[in-house]
Amino acid sequence: MQCGVGHFTQKLSDALDALDPGMRIDVSFTRARGTLGEFWRALRGARTVTCNFPIVSWKRVVLRPLAALALARLRGRRVVVIQHEWDSLHWARRLTYIPALLLANRIVVFSLLVKRQLAADPVVGWLAGRCVLAPLPPNIVTPPHIADSPLRQRMIAAKRDGQLIVGHFGSIYPGKQPEAVLAIGAALKTRGAKPLLVYIGSFIRGTDRIEEMFHAKAEALGIASDVVVSGFIESDAEMFGLFEQVDAFCYQLDEGLTARRASIIAAAQSGRPIVVTAPEDVHEFDHHPRFREMIDRGTITLVARDADADGYARAILESVRTAPSDAAIDAQAWWDDTARAIYAEV
Repeated sequence: MQCGVGHFTQKLSDALDALDPGMRIDVSFTRARGTLGEFWRALRGARTVTCNFPIVSWKRVVLRPLAALALARLRGRRVVVIQHEWDSLHWARRLTYIPALLLANRIVVFSLLVKRQLAADPVVGWLAGRCVLAPLPPNIVTPPHIADSPLRQRMIAAKRDGQLIVGHFGSIYPGKQPEAVLAIGAALKTRGAKPLLVYIGSFIRGTDRIEEMFHAKAEALGIASDVVVSGFIESDAEMFGLFEQVDAFCYQLDEGLTARRASIIAAAQSGRPIVVTAPEDVHEFDHHPRFREMIDRGTITLVARDADADGYARAILESVRTAPSDAAIDAQAWWDDTARAIYAEV
């Protein structure tokens, strides 16, 4: 199974090749594939080496990509590093990527927040001047057909019974504050709504007892029977079948909405309203006009950063009543934007 960054890397390679046919030479490093000798030979026909971080199996395979970037600089090739995250990574993982940033001629990031995080880092902050912003496209694209599932049938039945389906898509881990949506569900219940909170995703194991604490909070709030966690969804068709039944998605985020929130871009394709914390910086989407358009047309509702659970509950009820019903995301156009932005750096 490919990780999100791995999937993005392959799709970006395809998008760049469509923009400039025949331009790419793909080299994959896994535990079983890819050698530095193979990479050295590939450099003969290369102008630029582009590498995506973070790597999931970073302890096992990160040395070869780092060595490859060093070889590229040794042979006078340009190096472009695409750094998807920074502060959200464990400090030990950040240390392993510092050599890549030092070797990079250009560092591509997808969010002004990530650029600010790099600038504030005491070790690599001086490299922030090498950063450029690119728009993040949808990594998961609406399939031509949806698939049914037992959970989808449960959601359909809940809607027949007058329940309000509040969705939360993506891996469940502390950084997304999944427990905050539980409090918002309790606030909706207090307001007389009948919420069913559907978490479309699975818990990341071994992360600060997140699953245990999550269920304990649901019990304490008296909404345990109104909460469903889907677990891992194998197909996009099944996932978008669940998206179709959601009345509104909701995220409460300490960092606020950023232009790198792929889970929100994916959910937005459903056409369902999304209620989320406002960004820290009003310029967060200046480089991503398509994301800004979703906010301007009301698909995404921004909630004040100091709002309480009841404030989010009010926003959900209002968005269900007033938000437009069309998704209007041209995934190919988004990918074309990304390919052009990165092609300009290679």
